[in-house]
Amino acid sequence: MKLTLKIWRQTNANDKGSFETYNLDNISTDMSFLEMLDVLNEQLVTEKKFPVSFEHDCREGICGACSMVINGQPHGPMKGTTTCQLHMRSFNDGDTIVIEPFRSRAFPVIRDLVVDRSAFDRIIQAGGYISVNTGQAQDGNAIPIEKDTALAAFDSATCIGCGACVAACPNASAMLFTSAKVSHLAKLPQGEVESTKRVLGMVNQMDQEGFGKCSNTGACEAECPKEISIENIALMNREYLKASISSDKMG
Repeated sequence: MKLTLKIWRQTNANDKGSFETYNLDNISTDMSFLEMLDVLNEQLVTEKKFPVSFEHDCREGICGACSMVINGQPHGPMKGTTTCQLHMRSFNDGDTIVIEPFRSRAFPVIRDLVVDRSAFDRIIQAGGYISVNTGQAQDGNAIPIEKDTALAAFDSATCIGCGACVAACPNASAMLFTSAKVSHLAKLPQGEVESTKRVLGMVNQMDQEGFGKCSNTGACEAECPKEISIENIALMNREYLKASISSDKMG
């Protein structure tokens, strides 16, 4: 198949950046989207041009690194699919494909399609963990957890931190990501001890990073490759209100 690619090129965060157009031929419908970009880069290197920078690691839909906006949609047109798991059979011969980095003040462009998502790391560092004594692993049945509760916690924990929720949100909010990280621990007894400190720390850090406010459009849930539910946002809001009241009483 023949394709016309309009790709955002930007040398660094301070560069203005612009779209550049490339033409590709003989692209197999069995290729993944990233394999198609590999073919483009081989062509550019052969022409002694600088290849397009894009991020990837596992190419199995696990790491969340392959984040880019394709024709206006984070990760492309397939629901519940990361960019690396998107295949060229989702497009038609002769298509023009527009490829951009995630757009957010909190995700500055490093180069081309690569953005700095370390803001997510700092949010997790602010409380996305539990403190336990190290040593021999605890028996799996020592803390009984109802099956429905365990499954709900696992659903929240499937967030891969790709940032599609931020890219999809008109306000560039990180509420879905942060709430998923808060919720999966809040739903388990292991996370109860630090629940107050956790939600206050993570929400405050999220605000400090410059993400926008949530206006409940639901775009984050629609574009999330792991289909994380916005019910997590409601849970986090309850946890935050409860923690704020508790903190005020203690203060």
